[in-house]
Amino acid sequence: MSRKLTRDLIPGMVLDEDVYSSNDILIVSRGTVLDDKIITALSFHTIQSVKITDETDNIQPPSQEEIETTYSQKIRRSVEFKVFEKKFEQSVGSLKRNLSDVVAKSNINLNELYVEPARLVATIPSGIHMFDMLHNMRLFDDPTYVHSLNVSLICNVFGRWLNLPYQEVKTLTLCGLMHDIGKMKVPNQIVGKPSKLTEEEFKIIKRHTLEGYYLLKDMDIDEHIKMTALMHHEKCDGSGYPSRLTTEQIDQYARVVAIADVYDAMTSARVYRGPICPFKVIEIFQKEGLSKYDPKYLLTFLEYITDTYMNNNVELSDGRKGKIVLINKLDLARPLVKLPDGYVDLYEERDISIEKII
Repeated sequence: MSRKLTRDLIPGMVLDEDVYSSNDILIVSRGTVLDDKIITALSFHTIQSVKITDETDNIQPPSQEEIETTYSQKIRRSVEFKVFEKKFEQSVGSLKRNLSDVVAKSNINLNELYVEPARLVATIPSGIHMFDMLHNMRLFDDPTYVHSLNVSLICNVFGRWLNLPYQEVKTLTLCGLMHDIGKMKVPNQIVGKPSKLTEEEFKIIKRHTLEGYYLLKDMDIDEHIKMTALMHHEKCDGSGYPSRLTTEQIDQYARVVAIADVYDAMTSARVYRGPICPFKVIEIFQKEGLSKYDPKYLLTFLEYITDTYMNNNVELSDGRKGKIVLINKLDLARPLVKLPDGYVDLYEERDISIEKII
């Protein structure tokens, strides 16, 4: 038996322990053979590491050629993506310098910080195209800054889906950009530690919410930005941290950023695969997220994502290929798919699911 960080898990590994959520609900039983969906669910519940049986430790991830999908190939070969990729890399460098100045000098220029996400949004104004870009921008080895930029871009799109006025979209974008600034006060050897965190180290990581708030609280900036830094890990059912708040106690901007935050984490690539199919993410949110995240925001987020994949070609879990022709509002992860020889209603055919977009 050995312990593996959740981010290092590979399908085919076997659990050597029962895994419970923060409120003592069984997530996965001992002896379960891990697949992509289960690994994602563990990340969703912020499970840091699990025990794995030794005989599965040496499972090798497939090659990049095996995991790369046709849809991803098309995106990465496009001129639009190449332009976005170059500007994204420049923005990460600029953001790193600007956020470091905020920490070192205890002052902030929000208009200067907003330049980077605004510049990228101007490059890709369409919401779904922005998600296409982000799903393929997982190669930068600077997770805190890349994640912060990703979350800010998701928040910008999300704010427009919520029909917020321009100034509120800007504020929400900045909330996403600044939500993890407290991690810059956490020692690098803990943030980037490749092995299991000790209980004390995990407590230090969780303090990034308080550190972010303390860093921002006396600055002349919108109160929502401060509250988001403090509350973005709170959950509507009271299972979050640092204060175990419930829905109405959590700042509304923090409730939106929390969804963008976990979506980005769930769709980040791992060593064994490209980004998770959006429909798998949607399914996990539907099953396990409605009590943890504000439904009025979460359902809007999920509905817009699924609607943007109308008429896309997909591959099903049984290997058949078809086109999404109707979104089922009762179960967003299970649309009607047109096949060459008929239709399959995934709402009725529960043992079949969308494996990938092609």
